[in-house]
Amino acid sequence: MKVKPIAEIEAALQPIAAEQGVELYEVVFRQGRNPSLTIVLDCDREGGIDLDACERFHNAADVVLDELDPTFGQPYTLNVSSPGLDRPFRKDSDYLRNIGKRVEIKLFAPLRGEKAFEAVLVEYNAAAGNVTVRKGEEEFKLNLTQIVKMSQAIDFD
Repeated sequence: MKVKPIAEIEAALQPIAAEQGVELYEVVFRQGRNPSLTIVLDCDREGGIDLDACERFHNAADVVLDELDPTFGQPYTLNVSSPGLDRPFRKDSDYLRNIGKRVEIKLFAPLRGEKAFEAVLVEYNAAAGNVTVRKGEEEFKLNLTQIVKMSQAIDFD
């Protein structure tokens, strides 16, 4: 199935996101038997993205996407969701808003015998491409290229 570029779809949806005070976290089109366009929203406000925010965005985006026609007339399913609590950090804002918080880190190769561990994110340096984390009493730097996934640590208490 032919699909318009994701950048074009994002550009069409950006005004809706701005109007509703949300951020386009990710836009993905999945081909296959049941093609789907998935829009993942995020925001900095307390409580994050809820079902009502997803529904409001879906309704507004539906009109814009009908006009844009991203699949050139072919049917697809539109999904709108939040990135979830365990979403990986992708943008500067993800790292910056989690400074001082516990994070889960998964590495490509073991460091001090561990490929996965929890630590406190102490600093994010985008220019140098690294983070400083504290595990126990020890602080150390990790290059972003070493990290498979970093996400907020979740407490189920």
